[in-house]
Amino acid sequence: MEPAHYLEPITTWLRTHIGHGYETVFNLTGTVIHTNLGRSLLSEQLMAEAVRVATRPTTLEYDLRTGRRGQRENIVEHRLKLLTGCEAATIVNNNAAAVLLVLNTLAHNKSVPVSRGELIEIGGSFRLPDIMERAGCRLVEIGTTNRTRLSDYATAIDENTAMLLKVHPSNFHIEGFTEAVATRDLKELGEQSGLPVIEDIGSGALFDLARFGLPHEPTPREVLDQGADVVTFSGDKLLGGIQAGIIVGSIALIERIKENPLKRALRADKITLAILDATLKAYEDPDTTREKIPLLQTLTLPQKTLAHRGKVLSKLLHEQLDDFTVEVVDSKTQIGSGALPDRLIDSLAIQISHAVPREMRSLVSKLRNLNPPVIGRVQDDTLLLDLRGAEPMEELIRALEDLT
Repeated sequence: MEPAHYLEPITTWLRTHIGHGYETVFNLTGTVIHTNLGRSLLSEQLMAEAVRVATRPTTLEYDLRTGRRGQRENIVEHRLKLLTGCEAATIVNNNAAAVLLVLNTLAHNKSVPVSRGELIEIGGSFRLPDIMERAGCRLVEIGTTNRTRLSDYATAIDENTAMLLKVHPSNFHIEGFTEAVATRDLKELGEQSGLPVIEDIGSGALFDLARFGLPHEPTPREVLDQGADVVTFSGDKLLGGIQAGIIVGSIALIERIKENPLKRALRADKITLAILDATLKAYEDPDTTREKIPLLQTLTLPQKTLAHRGKVLSKLLHEQLDDFTVEVVDSKTQIGSGALPDRLIDSLAIQISHAVPREMRSLVSKLRNLNPPVIGRVQDDTLLLDLRGAEPMEELIRALEDLT
């Protein structure tokens, strides 16, 4: 056997028995914020700034003005006040932890009414009722799957009720004969009953995405202005940053949340805070935010850029895959990870098909074994490679040249 022939079996053996740890991949699935592929991409520039801070002694819990111990979240809390209009904020390691901490702090050993249409299950079979049980509160189901009225909340309130909870149905959408309670109406009921309104908005867009021609998603500022006392959301979805659970709201309630012993167990580390700080800083000038946040760049790529990518890559794949049909087709991109589940973005994709299903399965496997791996999606016995994730193009071209 020629020496060159040993490369493939050796590479396969190494991948199988040793592996390479976490690997970068090309996400051509058509789901931009893909939970299995790391959710939102982080800016290399913002990451470099954060790494510089995190790899040296830093003022994590040190106040330069007083020379005494400080609070680790003061910097990001200040930025969140500016960006959301909240009175106070705190950070934990993800949004599920944020919901858990809020419930445990404000509703332990008490009951919480929740619309049946908002009893969500997120990735990994992680269910809101289970979080509520672990938080030590009792779920009171109200309304129906498709219709919940303000009167349902009012009827459920008794002396043991701790709060009024509203949850964004982040990974599904119900159409047709539906009804939900607006935050403003819930706030009015909360004031009458002496109960705080807590809302989990999930994806965490910091400003109206409609300015970029994208679908609107509720922002923390909007929900707070509508009367919510505490709002929770993620750092690595529409915010376009690192995994974090962000809690914003009134001073009185946020201070209670900070004092919960669970807060230390769920707190964010210095790297998370440094990257989150750099990301939030990028939002302070809305005119330049798009250039600094990779997620926004990907979601707003013009069709002519996608068309150019399609032309180059389809030509290459035609040469590499003699027996396959390769063409550029109109496609739809999903934002993903519980963000705008009912709204898709126009895109382009390379569609690859073959008369023999076994050949298609083999191709999908070969793509996964490239360096870096290329991950697409199989739909109706064809493989679709969405072109929004084809970046950097030079590296993707080099990977696909090794396909045969």
